[in-house]
Amino acid sequence: MSRHIITTDSFHANAGALRSHFEDRFKDPREARSDRFVWDYWHVPGQYTALRTPAYHFFPKKIYDAFHQELVWWGRRTLGCHDVSPPWMSCYLDGFGQELHGDLPHGPWAFVYSLTPWTKRKFRGGETVLLKDDVLSYWQGFKSSRGLEREDIVEEVPAKFNRLTVFDPRVPHGVRTIEGVRDLLDGRLVIHGWFVQPRPFIEGPLSPRELQGVIDDLSGELSGLIEQGLDLQGMLSVKTQIAPSGRVTKVIALGNSLRHPGGDARIEKALVRHVQKWLTNVKFKRQAKPTNVTLPLVFESN
Repeated sequence: MSRHIITTDSFHANAGALRSHFEDRFKDPREARSDRFVWDYWHVPGQYTALRTPAYHFFPKKIYDAFHQELVWWGRRTLGCHDVSPPWMSCYLDGFGQELHGDLPHGPWAFVYSLTPWTKRKFRGGETVLLKDDVLSYWQGFKSSRGLEREDIVEEVPAKFNRLTVFDPRVPHGVRTIEGVRDLLDGRLVIHGWFVQPRPFIEGPLSPRELQGVIDDLSGELSGLIEQGLDLQGMLSVKTQIAPSGRVTKVIALGNSLRHPGGDARIEKALVRHVQKWLTNVKFKRQAKPTNVTLPLVFESN
């Protein structure tokens, strides 16, 4: 799977409660309860068709807040994004889907969280579809002797139950058209949105002021590389582990949506290694206990 896609299975411990609430509300199609009248039929000809509703209004506050907080904290620790956009919940039935598109400028990372009983599904389709890196840099390494099929052009991520899928929303993506079901309870059910507000996230006693000094120095280092011709766009999130002695013990690359305009992955990888090496050599002040810092580095073209 592409390094620009992150999947986390068994994401939320109480996923069953979210699914059960959905099923309880719609289990009797003859019951005309007011809380069933929640859907917006979203249809843009040739592009999007789905039923959607704000997720935070659909579920009981207690069970939804637990999921929302887990999502937010995951984004802070893994991506360095401090919040999420107000999530939608969407249901896809026969003939519903999304054609390829890019989500700009909603946020640096998109997410899809599935409440679909995928292993028991009665439909065909429903995968999240993303163009592969080879297609986005089509002519680099092109071979006229090789044919192309769908699996060579797109990546398909199944909407497994309780799976969180996170990806670079600039990459053209969509949802394979659903075939075969019309009952809401049998459809593709997902909660989706974007991670937003990238900024450093500190867990531990390190002071924001000391970290800001390090960020300023790193920004100067990266500015020098950009002046020398470094051309990358996207976001790199790294976790820096700092011992009580102030020594950096590990720098881990987490989310990485860096892209070189020419599709040269070597430049992207070299930048990641450079940042890791630079941060490893930083010496912080002594602390009472270890600190973890998730640092999002955003690269934008002028």
